[in-house]
Amino acid sequence: MRDTHGSHLSGAPPRTGAPVDPSPPRLARFGALTRLLWPVRLHLLGCAVLSAAGAVAGLAPYVAVAEIARVVLRAEDTTGTADTVGSWVGVGVAGACARLVLVFLSSRLGHYADAETLHAIRVRIVRHLGVLPLGWFRASGSAAVKKVMTQDLEEMHQLIAHALGEVVGAATAIAAAFVYLVVVDWRLALVAVAVLLLMAASFKIAMRSAGMHIARLLAAEGRISAASVEYADGITVVKTFGAGGTILARFDAAVREYTEAMRAWVTETQVSSAAARLLGSEMTVFGVMMIAGMWSVSSGRLTTADLLPFLVVGIGLPTSIVPAIHGAQGLRKGRVSAGHIEALLARAGFEAPAHPQLPRGARVEFDRVTFAYDGVTPAVVEISATCEPGTVTALVGPSGAGKSTLASLLPRFYDVTAGAIRIGGADVRAIPATALLSSLALVFQDVVLLRDTVAENIRLGRMTATDEEVRAAARAAQIDGVIQRLPRGYDTMLGEDGGGLSGGERQRLTIARAIVSGAPIVVLDEATAALDADSEAAVQDALAELIAGKTVIVIAHRLHTIAGADQILVLDAGRLVEAGEHRELLAQGGLYARMWRAQHGGALV
Repeated sequence: MRDTHGSHLSGAPPRTGAPVDPSPPRLARFGALTRLLWPVRLHLLGCAVLSAAGAVAGLAPYVAVAEIARVVLRAEDTTGTADTVGSWVGVGVAGACARLVLVFLSSRLGHYADAETLHAIRVRIVRHLGVLPLGWFRASGSAAVKKVMTQDLEEMHQLIAHALGEVVGAATAIAAAFVYLVVVDWRLALVAVAVLLLMAASFKIAMRSAGMHIARLLAAEGRISAASVEYADGITVVKTFGAGGTILARFDAAVREYTEAMRAWVTETQVSSAAARLLGSEMTVFGVMMIAGMWSVSSGRLTTADLLPFLVVGIGLPTSIVPAIHGAQGLRKGRVSAGHIEALLARAGFEAPAHPQLPRGARVEFDRVTFAYDGVTPAVVEISATCEPGTVTALVGPSGAGKSTLASLLPRFYDVTAGAIRIGGADVRAIPATALLSSLALVFQDVVLLRDTVAENIRLGRMTATDEEVRAAARAAQIDGVIQRLPRGYDTMLGEDGGGLSGGERQRLTIARAIVSGAPIVVLDEATAALDADSEAAVQDALAELIAGKTVIVIAHRLHTIAGADQILVLDAGRLVEAGEHRELLAQGGLYARMWRAQHGGALV
């Protein structure tokens, strides 16, 4: 994987192409959830079996109470009654203890399967993100990845660790209780089941559009997340210019959409869901059982002793329905989240080259390069140029001319639409990712530092670098003295804000990272544009160490910084309009000369 701002993020080789789905081909006809859970199917089966056994064991105490009552009420004398009651007491106690053990084991197995699955999914996602083109991240934003890595994986956790066990346990408890009640009296058992069926019908009506509503709610949550990330990322601009109104308006619109989606769902289901809750109430079942039971007792169809199991076990049936409902909802959300996860993993990345080539040298060639972000409107058009080893090539032009776009094609942040880019005679699309990235050092204006020590932030350029090599790179980048003054020197922890380092110091730290990489090709994208004069001078000294003997491509707006370049490529509207050395371009009196006069008050020197 690679830092898009100019350094290797790990020593492990990034994978190319889409990740391999470990599910066997015969699962292709099944849904995303089945494919994601296939590797832990045996663990989930064990969890389901233990959960079912725990549900049966949990029913034992209630059956024991009902049977003890039946024994006592039926006994005409007390002979043998005590032994029978004692046996049922033992059954109840054993069932309660067995339930605790079985539920514990089921939960343990479910959480193990959850940890295994989520670990595998996270690894696959992170590896796949490493092969997706940078354009996808810019188009979709960090919120899309954040949603999958947090919200969708949380739904998967709830499904695997909790919902599956709850559904199986609840279904088993209902089935076991029904069998017991049928043995006691099948007619009254049907009455109890009729109440539950009416409740289930009401719930089904209430949930008939659940998929649509859940999808709408999740989409609204995604927009809320995106607006929140946008606000947090742009907080400096918001506070400086008071521009929070626009961002907050988007956030407010996303919240209103979520509210409206929830209101629509509640309005649609308010009657049916109320009926389901009423029919699923223990008091409703108790009332129905009492009325039907007393009528059966008065008509001689049922004894008082046989009514008790329905009042003890029957009224407990709704308590098993609630976990089943929650589990079903978790299953439904899990299916949606699994679809989102699989959609991300299925997104096409850069494929591994069929016939890999290795660069021979550091010569860079742009051969009639054309690229369009949307595949239609070109950002750069048929640009051809050669950058020789040991030379500096500058890319200049107005904003939006295509300078950064052209540079971003070199490390394959995007792939060319037409033409080719070659390094050392090999097409970059045919160079394995590790070889390509190890040949490039990128230093951009925007600096990215990881939440790690100073030494590790530098060592990202080459993970095998020794401590002495890290310090040597820091000295070459004119940053060693600054690091020595930090509280813990090279062991000082940094964050995304640089841990108190100035902009120039942070930039020199990334240059040290590029130096330690030893890459023969260096790309500098406005590396000094945001710095003051003193910081710029220090960074320029560091860059002189970095670019010595390398193939260097520089993107610049301040033309005096590249006046000594070996060749200057002038871009305008995505096309190469001028090329040559500084004095040649001034003599031509074209776009470069006009830009120079604009920056230097008309002086042509």
